[in-house]
Amino acid sequence: MAGNDYGWYPGHMTKSIRAIRGELGLVDLCIEVIDARIPLSSRNPDIDELAKDKYRLIILNKSDLADEKKSRAWAEYFKSKGIETLELCAKERKASDLVKKASLYVCREKIERDKKRGILNRPVRAMVCGIPNVGKSTLINTIIGKSKTQTGNKPGVTRSNQWVKTNAGIDLLDTPGLLWPRFEDKTVGFKLAAIGSVNDQVINTMQLAGEVITLMNDLYPDRVKEKYEIDDLSKPEEVFKAAAFKNGILLKGGDPDMQRAADLILTDLRSGKLGRITLEEPSL
Repeated sequence: MAGNDYGWYPGHMTKSIRAIRGELGLVDLCIEVIDARIPLSSRNPDIDELAKDKYRLIILNKSDLADEKKSRAWAEYFKSKGIETLELCAKERKASDLVKKASLYVCREKIERDKKRGILNRPVRAMVCGIPNVGKSTLINTIIGKSKTQTGNKPGVTRSNQWVKTNAGIDLLDTPGLLWPRFEDKTVGFKLAAIGSVNDQVINTMQLAGEVITLMNDLYPDRVKEKYEIDDLSKPEEVFKAAAFKNGILLKGGDPDMQRAADLILTDLRSGKLGRITLEEPSL
């Protein structure tokens, strides 16, 4: 992908939004899953419009990979906007009870109204939505206790709406990941690419890794210096070399393999090997 354009909008996205609109009449609650490492950039603004008349719950997923102090600040930020917020890791078993309890709490007025009308045990119908690769299907599978929906660590695995019943008074609608057609703020596209929400096959990963190093030099310089045994982060290519030599990523003749080193740096960032990181803070 040329330049700094990290845009990615496969044709099925338009179809996905249309399909979600078709289900909205059945939905009580919108559970929006975002990535705790980039809570602002991993939100699709279309979701606020889609869910404007619904109860709301935000899941700060992958909190185990995020900066704890910043996650607390983001949770408070969203709560100040009137949206109940949970910090969790969708893979952990306790996520199931946390989401069930929060969903029933957020919808307590609806549940009480149903009771007064003599409607008992009607499940809360919750739409689980968000951009690609934030863990929507993983969260649903944890809640129902088995692999009912397809998951994957690549964006765009879920391609159609799937209703899933639970035994906890909630029916869940798994929806495809939604990105928007263009990123007006180029840093949004960059951050999405950095954590893996944009397919690496359509971007220049060496350029991306260089920009990651520049950002990490501002936010968490000691993590990178310690990991790759280098003191100066001002030149990303020197960090590539250090990472290559430390990890034995060499070409024939002993020169550093810069491409593989760049890919390693991105993998280390995404997997938490550079520590718990959050790349943006709320502006309160």
